[in-house]
Amino acid sequence: MDDYVAINRANWDERAPAHADSPDYGFDRFINDPEYLSDVVRFDRTRLGDLTGLRAVHLQCHIGTDTVSLARLGATVSGLDFSAAALHEARRLATATGSSIDFRQAELYDAVEVFGREAFDLVYTGIGALVWLPDVARWARIVADLLRPGGRLFIREGHPMLFALDETASPPGLRYPYYETAEPVVFDEPGTYVQTETLFTQTRTHEWNHGLGETITALLAAEMRLTGLTEHDSVPWQALPGHMTRDETGEWRLTSHPERLAASYTLQAVKE
Repeated sequence: MDDYVAINRANWDERAPAHADSPDYGFDRFINDPEYLSDVVRFDRTRLGDLTGLRAVHLQCHIGTDTVSLARLGATVSGLDFSAAALHEARRLATATGSSIDFRQAELYDAVEVFGREAFDLVYTGIGALVWLPDVARWARIVADLLRPGGRLFIREGHPMLFALDETASPPGLRYPYYETAEPVVFDEPGTYVQTETLFTQTRTHEWNHGLGETITALLAAEMRLTGLTEHDSVPWQALPGHMTRDETGEWRLTSHPERLAASYTLQAVKE
């Protein structure tokens, strides 16, 4: 296996400026409206509850739209990402919106070395993050180490059922592993998931799926207590092109029989 971190970082480094310039991430809306929240955070607003005064860390924060949204809900927020280019855009957004956020560059598995143990009341992970990690059990231990006793994990993620589908087939069918595998699934795709005219040269990625049971079991083994799990029939991007319809909130679900696909989930857990 090649160095997956370097391969994936090159992909994200190249895409970060294009994502920041894309209307899909809405930098202008954040700057012009001090109450604006990202679609991902807004989707789970009632589940998140009152964040006032909480010390929070957003892992794999990318260009910071969810991170700024958490700060706007009253949390004192740090952000971690392995891409310098992404953090450049995140810091630019934070400055433009007057948000005080401590952004750090590091690989996810180094988060405890960066922030220290039991430093946070809330660990937040947004959608599309876990597939970049080869070991969900190790991730769960990092989450537990970052949280103080009684602290909470909040994650919304694409469902492993969705990630097992081949979106290029018509109709989409099972192609990729549902469960975590030792070797990654290697993709070589020229585009990205937002509107952009940018032509990319870093097109290869290494990714891993993680079964929902594997993720929950990993958290339980890390002495986390599951407090909430909701599966959704929608995701905030057109995951299956040609087969999904977008609603007024920006969520995409199957045009025909959306009840047949678990497309994403929201999970919450507390450190014992």
